[in-house]
Amino acid sequence: MSDDFSALPFRPADILLPQNCDLSLWSVVACDQYTSQPEYWQRVEQRVGRAPSSLRLILPESSLDGPHVETDIMEVNNTMSRYLREGRFTQLDGAMVYVERTLHDGQVRRGLVGMVDLEQYDYEAGSNALVRATEGVVLSRIPPRIAVRKNAPIELPHAMLLCDDPQRTVLEPLAGQKDQMAFLYDFPLMENGGRVAGWLLGPRQLGQVAAALGRLADPAAFRARYHTGPDAPVMLFAVGDGNHSLATAKECYERQKRLTDPQVWATLPARFALCELVNLHDDSLAFAPIHRVVFHTDPQALLAALIHRFPGAGRGRGEQGQVLHYVHADGEGEITIPDPPSQLPVGTLQLFLDEYLNGHGGRVDYIHGEEVARQFAAQAGNLAFLLPALDKAQLFPGVIHDGVLPRKTFSMGHAHDKRFYLEARKIR
Repeated sequence: MSDDFSALPFRPADILLPQNCDLSLWSVVACDQYTSQPEYWQRVEQRVGRAPSSLRLILPESSLDGPHVETDIMEVNNTMSRYLREGRFTQLDGAMVYVERTLHDGQVRRGLVGMVDLEQYDYEAGSNALVRATEGVVLSRIPPRIAVRKNAPIELPHAMLLCDDPQRTVLEPLAGQKDQMAFLYDFPLMENGGRVAGWLLGPRQLGQVAAALGRLADPAAFRARYHTGPDAPVMLFAVGDGNHSLATAKECYERQKRLTDPQVWATLPARFALCELVNLHDDSLAFAPIHRVVFHTDPQALLAALIHRFPGAGRGRGEQGQVLHYVHADGEGEITIPDPPSQLPVGTLQLFLDEYLNGHGGRVDYIHGEEVARQFAAQAGNLAFLLPALDKAQLFPGVIHDGVLPRKTFSMGHAHDKRFYLEARKIR
């Protein structure tokens, strides 16, 4: 590994790429997508069939509460070991991969695959780490993910880090240097996922990436840009997607630290996690809202409790305050909350839902796409809240000054534009 990255939390990794297989069947979407649409995963299962696939190396989130989850996890780990024995992967040592993902609408999202140092990442609210979570992590969702990862010999990433690089100094220069890098892959993704292509960075590209990241991490430049105090710690990266995935990797690493001599912590493979770095200012990167759908509830009773919970709240769109748009089988409307407890509507709503469902039952799910949310809302006993999108320009200042955002505040694009599994890395 180049010493240019020694002071940075993102660096080259020994990357495993699948070989001798159909990559369009190997690559599947992130496991935390389509949690309330089992038919999606059924279609993927049918399409993959018996072909080698990352589908065999992950556990869709919709399966974490299944009756055979322990057996499923064991099968995932066994398949990982079998793929390694069979030589299913080729390893790129000390590598970074430049990625161009062509989305379903034709836009191209540029990314850089490397590994993040978990010693420099913290998902706790109020963290001063170089790498911080963008939204609150639900601690109850960590243990089942730890169960999947703790004995796994390899990891497959769907976490995406964001850098705030309006001058486009890190990733964008690589687009004009593809002819100077080794070509790795180019293939279509299933289920309207678009296409993905990758190139291996050479020494020149690695050096310029390290230099550009070093400039973004400069403390004086950081404090001037975000108008912080003279002692404010630098935040270089924010976790855009995969907050819970990265938090799980962090917890697994912390467990290993408790069982090993501190002198070997720096060499533990689990200290790092593979991920993709994307520029917040990439033209293709659009923030989409994540809607809330409450299942198995009485919509009218829930809406009445929502109005009662916040003083001055009422039906209809008021002149001042936050507006929550709801939909259910009998119609739709709006509730205005004039003196909300959170700066964002999603924060106000989530506060109420956590309280209400704890005492009244029902289940909330986080839905990407208004059309899907409306489909669920049309079913009796369901209630959807359609939320506005977050202005991405406010992401870094918001996290720096106010701490993490409410969980599931935003989504980077539609579900089929999420990261697909492709690369892997040994973690044991």
